[in-house]
Amino acid sequence: MQLLPVNLAYFLEVARTGSVTEAAHALNVAPSAISRQVAKLESGIGVPLFARHPRGMTLTEAGSRLLAHARRTETESTTLVEELRTGRGAEARSVAVACSEGFARRLVPRAIADFRREHPDVAFRVDVVARQEATRRVVEGLADVAVTYTMGPQHDVRVECAVVVPVAAIVPLGHELADRDRIGLADLCGYPLALASPGTSQRELFDIGAQLEGITVRPALVCDSLAPQYEFVRAGGGLALVGDLGDIEQSAATEGVTYVPVDHPVFRQREAQVQTATGRRPSWSATQFTELLVTSLRRDRSP
Repeated sequence: MQLLPVNLAYFLEVARTGSVTEAAHALNVAPSAISRQVAKLESGIGVPLFARHPRGMTLTEAGSRLLAHARRTETESTTLVEELRTGRGAEARSVAVACSEGFARRLVPRAIADFRREHPDVAFRVDVVARQEATRRVVEGLADVAVTYTMGPQHDVRVECAVVVPVAAIVPLGHELADRDRIGLADLCGYPLALASPGTSQRELFDIGAQLEGITVRPALVCDSLAPQYEFVRAGGGLALVGDLGDIEQSAATEGVTYVPVDHPVFRQREAQVQTATGRRPSWSATQFTELLVTSLRRDRSP
């Protein structure tokens, strides 16, 4: 059942397909009806939503912003219809979480386990994605809550919690740096390094810090997944970096590594955030789980 206004539903389908003809085929209506509704929408808003090309249509900046709103509305409408049909109302029993990998290792699954001890009928879906993608999924209604790293202010989501996350070096057991209280970038860069790809928040900050220190680094391994980096360190290949959420020492012995804080002010520019959507009514389960995530993140980062 479709609760979206007709013009918004038609706009959404054109945005998905990139073509009035394809949208008309998908919705089983005449192309002229699609064109008329999109034109009325553009006229009412007062700005073009699509750039017209011989081979299709692409969204303008205004169209992209409306698309995010339309997707949120579509998702909320679908959820509301399901709640009305099943009688679950505000007690919806599923939560979708989007998070970057560092949070998927311990913080998020542990929070889920804790939550389900009190509410065993609540089911979860966790999508491990890049940091910007986690935020996008919340904005577009594809996830109820995101836990991700950020740099700079966030405008399209509600930030429920934000904490600065320091960085630690992953060091093999018995390594000469393993007993240090902390190390600098120069110490770290004296060994082969496994680093994330350029463009990730940690790598961006590492590169800035290395440039400030006048250090040239050629990584021995570039990989965005943490598991290969850990194995690289355990096998004696070198060192790696990980965000210190305050819980890493708990698993150090079983992981066969040591963690040594990396001391450089550049890493203070990155925050861990719990994000939810603005202007959307969350389910009771999503609200309660978000509160648990906030508590868990603050507790893990407390001195």
